[in-house]
Parts: sequence; C-alpha cells; structure tokens
Amino acid sequence: MTTTSEQDALVIHIDGASRGNPGEAGFGIHVQDRSRTTELYGYLGQATNNVAEYQALLHALRHALARGARHIEIRSDSELVVRQIEGRYRVKHPGLAPLHREATELLARFERAHLRHVAREENRDADRLANLALDRRTSCLG
Repeated sequence: MTTTSEQDALVIHIDGASRGNPGEAGFGIHVQDRSRTTELYGYLGQATNNVAEYQALLHALRHALARGARHIEIRSDSELVVRQIEGRYRVKHPGLAPLHREATELLARFERAHLRHVAREENRDADRLANLALDRRTSCLG
C-alpha cells in the first residue's frame, strides 16, 4: 500500500491584481508537479483586487480538476481569501459570496485540498503572471 505525500500534491500559486480598486484586474496561476510547470493568467477587465484573488482560485481549481488532480496545495498571499475559505473570516461583501460558495464546492471535489497563506515574496511567479495579464490585457488559460 502506498501513502500519499506532499510530493504527490499539485502545488499551485495564485495571485490576483488590480490597478485601482476597483480597476483593471487580472490573475496569475503557477502550477507545479513533479514533471512540469504550467503558467496561466487571465484578464478580468474592471474588478476589485479581492474578486481577482477569488478568480485566480476558481481558475486554479478548475484547471486542477481538468488535469485529474486529486491532491492539491494552493498557496496565496491573500490573507482574506485564505481565511474566508478556512472559515476564520466571514464573507461580508455580497459580491464575494457566490465566488466563495463556488470555491468551496470545487474544493470539496478533491480527496485532499489545502489552502495556505504565504508571504508575497513566496508568490512571485503568480504575481508576475497576474501583471502579465494586465499588461497584455489578455488571457492564457491553457
């Protein structure tokens, strides 16, 4: 019998960005597993930073499910999103409630899913991709 280790998990760094709040917004997703790295980004048009952070999470979860991942670790520098998903913060803004609900539903489809808050310095690749989406005003989702 084999045991699942953290090395078996798909590690996904996510970040959302907006230039103005609200303003032009985008997100970046940096995915790593043992055999490859995938970089995805999306342009959202006008949105708040928190909406961009949630969109990064939602797109990352959909990507992981499409790849058939069963175990994921999401790393985000958004304390708000991480704490709301953990249930430690309430979702007060009505615009975030449906995004939170969808993220929770998608997370439940994995055998093991962990969302971890990381320092901004540990999230450079996802930040770079979010800014690339803003600079190019386009998306690259696979």
